[in-house]
Amino acid sequence: MDSSVAAALLVRQGYEVVGMTMRVASGEGRESSSKACCTLDAAEDARRVAQKLDIPHYVLNYIQRFEQEVISDFISEYLAGRTPNPCSRCNQRVKFGARYEKALAIEADAIATGHYVRLEPRNGRHALRRAVHLAKDQSYTLSGLSQEQLGRAAFPLGELTKEATRDIARDLGLVTADKPESQEICFVPDDNYRNFLAKRTVPAKPGPIVSMSGEVLGEHTGLVNYTVGQRKGLGIAAPKPLYVVRLDMARNTLVVAHEDEANCHALTAGQVNWCALPPQTEPFDCEVQIRYKSRPIPCTVYPSNAGFEARFHEPQRAVTPGQWAVLYEDDYVLAAGIIDHSA
Repeated sequence: MDSSVAAALLVRQGYEVVGMTMRVASGEGRESSSKACCTLDAAEDARRVAQKLDIPHYVLNYIQRFEQEVISDFISEYLAGRTPNPCSRCNQRVKFGARYEKALAIEADAIATGHYVRLEPRNGRHALRRAVHLAKDQSYTLSGLSQEQLGRAAFPLGELTKEATRDIARDLGLVTADKPESQEICFVPDDNYRNFLAKRTVPAKPGPIVSMSGEVLGEHTGLVNYTVGQRKGLGIAAPKPLYVVRLDMARNTLVVAHEDEANCHALTAGQVNWCALPPQTEPFDCEVQIRYKSRPIPCTVYPSNAGFEARFHEPQRAVTPGQWAVLYEDDYVLAAGIIDHSA
């Protein structure tokens, strides 16, 4: 629905628009899910919208590219004890990677999507800014886009609310007007990543669950089944809730702690992408968001050649390696990096 309205608004504004639908699913039970993107049903809906708008429509086969750039990364990150964000990787490497290359090939001026985010100039750079509808803001998952990618990007829905977008779709009679939102990982059947990993990797190996002091408290079912910050499903009886604080892959050990022990004071991040700010060398204050939809918190950032360290002004729990740490100031994305460690 969002992409449909984005296309309709651009047609209304007089642009020459070409519809492109990515084909990334490889079977595995996701071909007709109503809440997954990039399915056969979604491609058919896109074709009907393009016909309604009188624009060309093409389906691009990115199954192999998606497997290499997103699914393989997803699997290797979990096997390394990290929790990846596949939507961010897809935006960075496929939607604005492989599809970006196709757009250049057909001499398109820009790639437009239905993401809820604004693109504005700042400090002489292309800067992402949170959407007007904060509840639907997607700047976190787009924070890995380079200046070159942002230079050919357009986000027509950044000033709209979700309700306003749906009203436009209904007014135009688009077939996608009442379609549910895409809320699942598009390549994971039944939204169950544990089953997906079990089919694509070696069987999970059980091991000990230990406290911060090393006391054995129970047995885990395989480290890929857990993530930092997890509280439920540990199978441990305790007077106070226990949280996962570390996945020790070398020892096949799950480390847990009570809330007061689980807090972190800083994180380090690598693979940094600078957005509204050019690369920095001196410390600066801003806010950092450590998970999609989490509350941004004040911090002081210390840049380095390897990335940056963000020291929180108040302790945080569930700082998860593999997730993005996105730096904000006044709703603008300053920079983003992938969390390596917490302290």
